[in-house]
Amino acid sequence: MATEYERKRLENIRRNDEMMAALNVRAKASSLLSAATATKRSRDESKSFKKKKPKPATTPTVIRKSLRTRGLNPDSGGLPDGFSDFRMGSQITHHKPPSPKKQSPRLLAPLPFDSAYEGDGSYTPLVDTLLGVESKSCRGNLVKGEIGSVKDENESPMVSTRSTSRVSKVFVKKEEPDDSFSDCVKKEFDIPVKPEKIEFEDGFDQDLLSLEPHNVARVVPGRIFVVKFLPCQNVKMVAAGDKLGNVGFWNLDCENKEDNDGIYLFTPHSAPVSSIVFQQNSLSKVITSSYDGLIRLMDVEKSVFDLVYSTDEAIFSLSQRPNDEQSLYFSEDYGMFNIWDLRAGKSVFHWELHEQRINSIDFNPQNPHVMATSSTDGTACLWDLRSMGAKKPKTLTTLNHSRAVHSAYFSPSGLLLASTSLDNYIGILSGSNFENTYKIYHNNNTSRWISKFRGVWGWDDSYIYVGNLSKKIDVINPKLKRTVMELHNPLMKAIPCRIHCHPYNVGTLAGSTAGGQVYVWTAK
Repeated sequence: MATEYERKRLENIRRNDEMMAALNVRAKASSLLSAATATKRSRDESKSFKKKKPKPATTPTVIRKSLRTRGLNPDSGGLPDGFSDFRMGSQITHHKPPSPKKQSPRLLAPLPFDSAYEGDGSYTPLVDTLLGVESKSCRGNLVKGEIGSVKDENESPMVSTRSTSRVSKVFVKKEEPDDSFSDCVKKEFDIPVKPEKIEFEDGFDQDLLSLEPHNVARVVPGRIFVVKFLPCQNVKMVAAGDKLGNVGFWNLDCENKEDNDGIYLFTPHSAPVSSIVFQQNSLSKVITSSYDGLIRLMDVEKSVFDLVYSTDEAIFSLSQRPNDEQSLYFSEDYGMFNIWDLRAGKSVFHWELHEQRINSIDFNPQNPHVMATSSTDGTACLWDLRSMGAKKPKTLTTLNHSRAVHSAYFSPSGLLLASTSLDNYIGILSGSNFENTYKIYHNNNTSRWISKFRGVWGWDDSYIYVGNLSKKIDVINPKLKRTVMELHNPLMKAIPCRIHCHPYNVGTLAGSTAGGQVYVWTAK
């Protein structure tokens, strides 16, 4: 027979069960658990690089024992000469010998793909894709660079030219550079021009660009310093270099999950990757530079990262001049600028252009002899390569900022230059001789944990794209001198610090983050 206490206990249990049933607590708890499980499953199934599985250790564990317990004599003859141990209060003085210099982990030799590949699986599909690009012409009408809005000589450089959809023939005169540099540019040639632009009404229509879940992936494990599209119209591929020396390739056209989701990870460097350059007439050759002082040529046909150049100083930026794929233009150490001849394998010219490191190098698409550099010394400078034979070259124009300048890029038409600085301004140079200067406010105050913002031009001279600290992409109109719209999407869960616009596909834009993710926006 139940006691009074047991009867009250059973009554309380029955009453609590009725209350739980009335509130439907158990059903809600079950739905929350299923939702949490689904969220975790979707996160685990997102695209990401897959590293090799580490091999199990085969060497036995060695137990450390002192020389005394092993019955051996000490390996030291006593205290070193000059050692003093006297106490003045709590002060103790020790004269220590200088520490030996650490050995660099760099490999100063060609690096085979098998040694550099860090992914799980095979890199053969990447090799087949890039070699397939070589075997057939995949380039359409160039949107950025040589082909774009063309300036009328009788028109004011500040007047924007409207684009049309028809193909027209124009003559673009380019002066021949000095023989000491290159003779690859002809004096006069025909360029078929098909200017294209996205027409935005009332500022900017963000609905023209979209971000889909399948266009989001983690390409490299570390903070991304540089992101570039493969300059090919038919193959949508992104290359990214990170802080750890990794270079990742992501083929967005790959739909086979067993093929690593189209992501292939290599480690050709031992320090941050500063630049990635695709050879202009040979897309199966990719040039990378790094803070480890190495420039490597990724030769897909030979499956090797060849060593092009090595130095004890960091290489902060690298570029190639249009129509001149046999020369490399790069910066090293503090303000030093170098021109390297790939055929001769030696330096052609070497100058000190800035007082501090050079962060970016860019060339005017319509006048390749005009070069722009940005520097931590707070300046963005224009140079004429034809008149730089002197020991101390003179600038054509200098755009001054109060803090470090991390980029200076020409617009697709070559009529404008945009610089991005830590003083929270986007600087603009315009005019026939780039004599006009104005600045647009933008918050560029990034922390030490993400890469510094670099504003890039879109597919014409109408818009500049730059990262936003609120996990968005700002669209700046240089004519209106303000931000006209922000690109944002719930899928973009980190700050897009480095951005690149596809040179052939209008509306295709990549943003990269400090976590190694790449977000590719596409036109609807």
